[in-house]
Amino acid sequence: MSQKPLPGFRDFYPDQFAERAHIFDTWRRVVRRYAFQEYDGPPLEPLELYTQKSGEEIVTQLYNFTDKGDRAVAMRPEMTPTFARMVGAKAQALRKPVRWFAIPQLFRYERTQKGRLREHFQLNVDIVGEADVLADAELLSIAIEIMRAFGLSERDVRARVSDRRLLNGLLSHLGIAESSWAAVYAVLDKLERQPREVSAEKLAAAGLDANTVDMVLGFGTLDFATVAARYGDAPAVREHVERFRQYLAYLDALGVAAWVQFDLTIVRGLAYYTGIVFELFDNVGEFRAICGGGRYDNLLKSLGGTDLPALGFGMGDVVIGELLRSRGLLHAVPAAPAFWVAQSPDTGDAPQAALRTARALRDADCAVEFTLRSQKLDKQLEAGRKADARAFVIVDPSSAEAPWRVRRSAHDDLVFSSLEALVAWASMPHESSHE
Repeated sequence: MSQKPLPGFRDFYPDQFAERAHIFDTWRRVVRRYAFQEYDGPPLEPLELYTQKSGEEIVTQLYNFTDKGDRAVAMRPEMTPTFARMVGAKAQALRKPVRWFAIPQLFRYERTQKGRLREHFQLNVDIVGEADVLADAELLSIAIEIMRAFGLSERDVRARVSDRRLLNGLLSHLGIAESSWAAVYAVLDKLERQPREVSAEKLAAAGLDANTVDMVLGFGTLDFATVAARYGDAPAVREHVERFRQYLAYLDALGVAAWVQFDLTIVRGLAYYTGIVFELFDNVGEFRAICGGGRYDNLLKSLGGTDLPALGFGMGDVVIGELLRSRGLLHAVPAAPAFWVAQSPDTGDAPQAALRTARALRDADCAVEFTLRSQKLDKQLEAGRKADARAFVIVDPSSAEAPWRVRRSAHDDLVFSSLEALVAWASMPHESSHE
């Protein structure tokens, strides 16, 4: 039998699990500061939940099968359909706006490549029931604050932001037929990744004249000030420029404006986005998008029957892990015991006194380990050093003067005359003895 996991899947040995736990803990710590509540759903859902949202073509990317109840099911490839289903089921009873987050494991059967596997964990953060642009600013600020919490700065990461309503207004102002908008979106989405002449050919094939093609191809160089000055008075654009201006003001007040870059080429590939959209990238350009999301005001109605405005983002553990590792910011290590309990003298007798000590320390929430067979004291201490124990508790029932000694270094022994005194000391926060 092979000793390797399936292609695109991962084993998490303690070192890797510690890194994953660090990412999860950081996600949870930041998102909870924004008063979001955690939820989860089943990893197996009806297949139609995904085909209804993304079409039958998505089936080629899924782990799907017919279960023993003759139901067509799939391992979840994303969390938003489950989220929409759950919100739709209790929409009337939920306090608005809904502020939920989840860290699901997701599965997609697709070609593995850098930053993309066939399974990954993803932070999903969503807001439902608020149409104001302040909700959009709140959402992006969460993603940026997570970057800060990982030790990254605006020199490391940028948030590239656009608004589909503003882009649609520009296309309308330029006289581009709505039937051609999807083709323009597709070109803008790949503008950095395909030759200019290829993009021009695709726009011409969509019915754009040469002058309009040049203007669209120049969208990637426009900052917001230029768009506002050039198009801000156009009837089809004015409202959207003012909304985006307010959005930027909110981001500034939230302390994240320095991270933000206006970029009309950010359209997000998913068709259900309706408003402000964003993606986070490392400034070196070494990795694929770290995070992506935006406003999707129509999706809940199409999936769950609930007509509520909504917005959210997803941030996968694979890319953020690779980025942190490359920047030397992923220092998580498996937890080591706070105390290693050893018994002296070297009598070889059953270590009842050591076991009672270990139990008392564990009852005080300390991480404790000891050898699982009788050994001489030097062997016990050697095992503790290999386990990276932070301190040793040497129990000597025969000693009236020092029945408990705590050794933190070769020249640092603390003596305790009672087990209660030892536990009280070990419970002190400044001793860093807890897990």
